[in-house]
Amino acid sequence: MNKTVIVTGASSGIGFAIAAAYLQRGYNVVGNARTMERLQAAAARLGSPANFLLVPGDISQRATAKALFERAVEAFGKVDILINNAGIFIARPIADYTEDELESIVSTNLKGFFYPSQAAAAHMAANRSGHIVTITASIAMQPTAKIPAVLPVLIKGGLNHATRSLALELAAANVKVNAVAPGIIATPMHSEDEATQSFFRTLAPTGTTGVTQDVVDAVLYLTESSFTTGAILPVDGGATAGTW
Repeated sequence: MNKTVIVTGASSGIGFAIAAAYLQRGYNVVGNARTMERLQAAAARLGSPANFLLVPGDISQRATAKALFERAVEAFGKVDILINNAGIFIARPIADYTEDELESIVSTNLKGFFYPSQAAAAHMAANRSGHIVTITASIAMQPTAKIPAVLPVLIKGGLNHATRSLALELAAANVKVNAVAPGIIATPMHSEDEATQSFFRTLAPTGTTGVTQDVVDAVLYLTESSFTTGAILPVDGGATAGTW
């Protein structure tokens, strides 16, 4: 039986690339985004594969996570992998954050991790197998004065630690829990303005930025490993390796 993967934030950027990679490997993919329109557009880009199940909804709501697993089990039998990819990144000095931005980051980045992971833990522990991978951020491992971003650092840093905690909690149930912590990755989220891109290249000792395939490769490694759990894998051109 083909394995089944749930990917949140699957309609664009890193999430879309992850969904495409699993579909290319013959996996069943259950994709989530806020609207059906965005998911349908993503499916069309992929050739509308029959094994790409679209489940729209706000991932910060427990009901959405419940629906993802219920629909996945109904269609494909069980869930083998959860990719917690949905997230937003707002960088600004702490004094400039608004209340709405705080609520948005807490809802999407924190609740959008917790509710799907809670559902996955119950489902996968019962099956005694599974992988949970969360996309966090390397800046949460090593903040930089070049990008003031206390809210993403707060939440994504917490997710890095939660990954280790959950890995220990689920180890006896044979469920692996890991995270990928990207640096600057070329996605629609980032401006293609040359001045902006030039600045981004200063954020890693390699003097380069990454592409979505770099993150995809890390995710695939983690979900194919039988002995890696509790790991936070930086994909950031060495930005978290130290000072330079």
